[in-house]
Amino acid sequence: MKILVLNCGSSSLKYQLINMETEEVLASGKYERIREKEAFITHKALGKKVTIEKPAFDHKEAIEFTLEQFTNPEYKVIDSLDEIEAIGHRVVHGGEIFKESAVINDDVIEKIKECGEFAPLHNPAAVLGMEACKNVMPGKPMVAVFDTTFHQTMPKDKYIYPIPYEYYTKYNVRKYGAHGTSHMYVSQRLAEIENKSLEGTKIVTCHLGQGASICAIKDGKSIDTSMGLTPLGGLPMVTRSGDLDPSVLTYIMKKENIDPQTMEDILNKKSGLASISGMAPDFRVIEEESNKGTERAQIAIEQFNYAIASYIAKYAVAMKGIDYIIFTGGIGENQINIRKGICEKLEFMGVKLDLDANNMRGEEKVISTPDSKVKVYLIPTNEELMIAKETKRLVK
Repeated sequence: MKILVLNCGSSSLKYQLINMETEEVLASGKYERIREKEAFITHKALGKKVTIEKPAFDHKEAIEFTLEQFTNPEYKVIDSLDEIEAIGHRVVHGGEIFKESAVINDDVIEKIKECGEFAPLHNPAAVLGMEACKNVMPGKPMVAVFDTTFHQTMPKDKYIYPIPYEYYTKYNVRKYGAHGTSHMYVSQRLAEIENKSLEGTKIVTCHLGQGASICAIKDGKSIDTSMGLTPLGGLPMVTRSGDLDPSVLTYIMKKENIDPQTMEDILNKKSGLASISGMAPDFRVIEEESNKGTERAQIAIEQFNYAIASYIAKYAVAMKGIDYIIFTGGIGENQINIRKGICEKLEFMGVKLDLDANNMRGEEKVISTPDSKVKVYLIPTNEELMIAKETKRLVK
């Protein structure tokens, strides 16, 4: 069974075509700058990587050209699009409506739109991808896999906010979390590596990338996570503020005469580590400047590391201990000094990092010393495979 996995952004399209019999990625890539004449696709298949400039003025055109690459004679991986049996879509927010993954129909799409107010940067883009697929591959079964469903196991005392309870009952205002597919994958992969059941384990997973979140996983279930009502909450991220004193927002809105939508844009797109450092929204640039001694960049990196270490310590309280810490995501997998900086702050918990083992990127590996009281892993995430597995399960 071959499944196409799509992760749609407002102007981008990431994809993988996976053979589920072997779990082999047949082809993968990313379409960027959709809606612009300068749009281009980077496609990988059969050991080849090509970049093609091809205008795509909507997601339908991008998906059509992407599908052509699968049968391109130069790097063909399938003979016909009929071989693609289903499509899995990553959806960031399922609200209280979706407790698990769902087979997509018109009603499901409308409900995903409803949840879009909680993930304005993500859900509308996912819907664009679904509508495009309906046009390009009519009748092909599709499944929505939500980042929030893994966190449905959180106890109520962990997801209810200390505000008037009526806002929960009327508007479903509560903590939902995000990156659930990634947190679930790396925790399950840990169980495979350790050859043990997740039952009885206490794991903190750190998904660190452009968006970042921490999750406390006990007995294989999420019991708390750093992101909140929306993917804006929790850690300070590259362009997102993370948690703030609420009065900061109302104070600035009054002073600057800012409406809620403008404030939301500022918090999502013009805040975080980039705003502290005054640099471009590229974590690698900010960290490099921090290492050079640039003060504002150092403040940004220190705030990031401190927030992550603080959440890990908090989740030691939630689970009455930690057995494993897992780093994943673009930053977690590749930024050596970030892992080092975080683990150094946790030495009081008995965390000991093996500096030689930590000196690598993107490999599945234990990076703590043998006598560390908490075992620290680097496990590259594979959200696409988890989405494909869920799609296969529901389509079957």
